[in-house]
Amino acid sequence: MKYGLAVILLGLAACSPQAQDQISRQAASATVTRVVTQRQPQLRIEPAITCILRYASPGQIDALASDSVTGPTESSFQIVASVISRPETVRCLSGA
Repeated sequence: MKYGLAVILLGLAACSPQAQDQISRQAASATVTRVVTQRQPQLRIEPAITCILRYASPGQIDALASDSVTGPTESSFQIVASVISRPETVRCLSGA
């Protein structure tokens, strides 16, 4: 699994900042999907992913992306819960 993370990091280093952000968000999306499915099953998956990734900080996106290799950790669950509790995320989710 460490090999997979190394490949992702090397790939990111060769990309433009926009491409790096897109790759990180795609990887984070995999983690968010697992977290929402396990801890927030009442939410519709696709709108929840969109809202969570929209309002997560760059650091939170990176942390969630790194967890896509090994699977969600307790930190992943805490990050998603933190983002979901933000007023702007709540508004986003209620409109979804």
